[in-house]
Amino acid sequence: MKLSRLIPLGMVLLAALGGSQGAWAQAGIPAFSMETLPDGTEEYSVTIQVLALMTALTFIPAFLMMATSFTRIIIVFAILRQAIGLQQTPSNQILIGIALFLTFFVMAPVFDRINETALQPYLNEEVGSLEALQRASLPMRDFMLAQTREDDLALFIRLAGDTRYESPEQVPFTVLMPAFVTSELKTAFQIGFLLFIPFLIIDLVVASVLMAMGMMMLSPLIISLPFKIMLFVLVDGWALIIGTLAASFGV
Repeated sequence: MKLSRLIPLGMVLLAALGGSQGAWAQAGIPAFSMETLPDGTEEYSVTIQVLALMTALTFIPAFLMMATSFTRIIIVFAILRQAIGLQQTPSNQILIGIALFLTFFVMAPVFDRINETALQPYLNEEVGSLEALQRASLPMRDFMLAQTREDDLALFIRLAGDTRYESPEQVPFTVLMPAFVTSELKTAFQIGFLLFIPFLIIDLVVASVLMAMGMMMLSPLIISLPFKIMLFVLVDGWALIIGTLAASFGV
């Protein structure tokens, strides 16, 4: 196409674009509408709320790991696999899947409270988005406070340089979140330490027997691995571990 033909075509496109922009300016963009409620709060249009929701979805993995029982569960499973001596069995995908569904089981009462007090009233247009978000934060705050040690919470309050809180319920999420994660890490490693002890005893016994028999060139891990798997199966280890983890959250 020649340049002489492109110039009139470009002018037509610019004119059409200018006309459509003028129509948008006159009609306004309903996606960005905002309404002031009688109580002084502001309610945004549904399109903006959907956009905010889609943006918030990107934080779901971080929220799942840092604000729920997922952290403690997956760390205990990883330590258990290391204690048995299995490097890739069960695989990471299986461990994450088990930890994910166990997290849903442990967090079910919290999610039910959020659904009853925040989600359903918001869907029924009984409360606004900000109030629904505030209501949804209360069950999560109660769960996190119940699992957070007072020493860890006091540590991050001191690091934040703010000691005006009269009760733990007044602590903001910016302080409660790292305190909760620190407590979860400490609890997970305590459980993992207890899991290591019986498997460590088996390794020591097998290593002593092999040394007494003069078989020092044979790796004790090769001999102890079947015994550790047999012990774990005989005591119904998976049921004990999962039951203990669920009970540690008060379920």
